[in-house]
Amino acid sequence: MKTLATAILLLVPVLFFGQQDAWIYFTGKPDAQTYLQDPLQMLSQRAIDRRATQGIPLDSKDVPVHQPYIDQIAATPGIEVKAKSKWLNSIHVRGSVDAITNLQLLSFVESVVFADRSLNNSQDKTTARKAKRTSSAVGQLPYGNSANQVEMLNGHLLHQQNYTGSGKIIAVMDAGFPGVDSQAPFQRLRDDNKILGGYNFVDRNTEIYTRGSHGTSVLSTMGGYVADQLVGTAPDASYYLFITEDVNSENPVEESYWVEAAEMADSLGVDVINTSLGYFTYDNPAYSYTYEDLNGTTAYSSKGANVAFSRGMIVVVSAGNSGSTPNPHVSVPADATFALAIGAVTATGTYATFSSIGPSSDGRIKPDIAAKGQSATVANASGNISLASGTSFASPIMAGMIASLWQAIPDMTNLQLMQIVKQSAHLYSNPNIYLGYGIPNFATALEMAMTVAENESDTFIVHPNPVDNVFQITTNASVEKATISIFDSLGKRVIEQKLRLGETSINVESLTSGLYFYRINSAKGGKTGKILKN
Repeated sequence: MKTLATAILLLVPVLFFGQQDAWIYFTGKPDAQTYLQDPLQMLSQRAIDRRATQGIPLDSKDVPVHQPYIDQIAATPGIEVKAKSKWLNSIHVRGSVDAITNLQLLSFVESVVFADRSLNNSQDKTTARKAKRTSSAVGQLPYGNSANQVEMLNGHLLHQQNYTGSGKIIAVMDAGFPGVDSQAPFQRLRDDNKILGGYNFVDRNTEIYTRGSHGTSVLSTMGGYVADQLVGTAPDASYYLFITEDVNSENPVEESYWVEAAEMADSLGVDVINTSLGYFTYDNPAYSYTYEDLNGTTAYSSKGANVAFSRGMIVVVSAGNSGSTPNPHVSVPADATFALAIGAVTATGTYATFSSIGPSSDGRIKPDIAAKGQSATVANASGNISLASGTSFASPIMAGMIASLWQAIPDMTNLQLMQIVKQSAHLYSNPNIYLGYGIPNFATALEMAMTVAENESDTFIVHPNPVDNVFQITTNASVEKATISIFDSLGKRVIEQKLRLGETSINVESLTSGLYFYRINSAKGGKTGKILKN
C-alpha cells in the first residue's frame, strides 16, 4: 500500500512534467433513455435486484458515458484517454496543458479539472465540480493463529451460526493477486468456484494473477483457508479481483482506475467493496492532496466511493498508515462521506500507532471503526502463512465480517447495516480521532439487526403474499407519513402510495405476473421485502 508516502517538498516547475493529467466532465448522456428502458444493457440482473431490494431506483449515473464524446476526444492530437467513469460522466486524459484546456471549447464538455489544481486557478473556463452529498451451527472453525483477528470482532459467533459470507459478493481492488490461482490458502475458493473473475485496469487485460502481491495477502484475510493456521472472515463469500494500483508509479490515473473498477463491481451485482489503497502524495507534487482536500467529496476516488454507496454497496477502505508521520490523517478515498474507513489495532485492541487518524477536514469522525491491523495473520503469494501489519489488513478483515453479517440480514439496506455496525462498536458513545467508534461486536450487531427486522415486521404487516390483485398493509398507530414504493425486477418504480393508519389496500391488478420488490418508508423506520404477483 502506497498511502501517504514521503514526498519531496520542493516546488517543481510544470514544465518538468510536460504531460498533465486531467478529468473531462461531460454535459449529459444523449442516449440515457434508451439504456434506462432496457437496464440489462448496462447492469446484470443481480445488480438490478440489489438496487430494487433497497428501494434504489435506476438513474442516469447508471448509463455509460456517451461513446461518441470519448471517440472525439481520443482523436484529438496530443490527447490520450486513460480511463472513464459513467458515475461521474467523465474521462481521465493525459496531454499538454494547452491541448487539454482547448477541450473546454467542445460543446459537450461541461468542465476541465486538472489534477494539478494550480492549473485550474489559471483557467477562466475551468470549474471543479462538486459531488452531491446525501446524507445452523458449524462449530468452531480451525482459525489457528488467525483466531484473534476474528474473535476480537466476535466474528466467530456469526460463523458458528453458518454466517460465513455465503451468497454475498466482495470486490477486491488492489495491486495484484499472484498465487491466488495456485497456492493452498486459496484452494477452497477455487474448488468452490468462488473466484468469479476480475479485470486488470492497469494493463487493460484479464490477467489478474499478476503484478504486486499485496492483493493476495488482502484477499487471504477474507477468503483464505488453511486448517489450524488461517481462516478468513468471509470464507464462503464470492470474489471479483480488480487490479487498479500501479506499484511502479503514483499518479491520479489510479484513482480513475479505482472508479472504473467500482462501476464494474456495481454492474456485476457486488455487495461489498474492499480497497486497501489510499492516495495523498503523488510523484508530481502538484497533484498531491492537502489536509483541506480530505473533506469527503473533493478527491476523484472519494466521489466515486460516495456514488458506489448510492448504488447500494458498502465500500470498506483502509484508513492509511501515516499516523506517526507529519501528515497523520486518513487518505483518500477513506475520507469519503459514505465510505467505512478502517483503522488498525493491536492484538489487545489498543491503537496501532501507524494507523492514520481523523477527523476529516470537515470535522467528521474518521476512521469510522477499527480491526486488527498490527501483526495480522495473512497468506502470501507463495502460500506461506505469516504476520503482516497495516490498515491494509484491518480493512478486509472488517469487510469480510460485514459480508457475513449481511448474509444473516439480506433485506437490510447498506445504510442500516453500516449504522448498526457502528452502534455495536465499543467507543460508539465516545468516539475519538484514533479509532473512530471503535471495535465492532458483530454478535451484538446481529442481535440489533434482528431486533430492527422484528420491529419492522411488527410495524408493517404485508398480506396476502403471493397476491392476486389487491394486498393490504397493516400499520400500527405510531406510524406517521408512511409510503410504499413497489419496484419491478428491473428496478423501475411501478407503484408509489401513501399509507394510512390501520390498513391500506394496494391495487396491483395492472401489474403482470412475477416477482416485485417493495420498500416502506416512514419517520420511525421502514421495511423492505418481496411480493409475488400471481
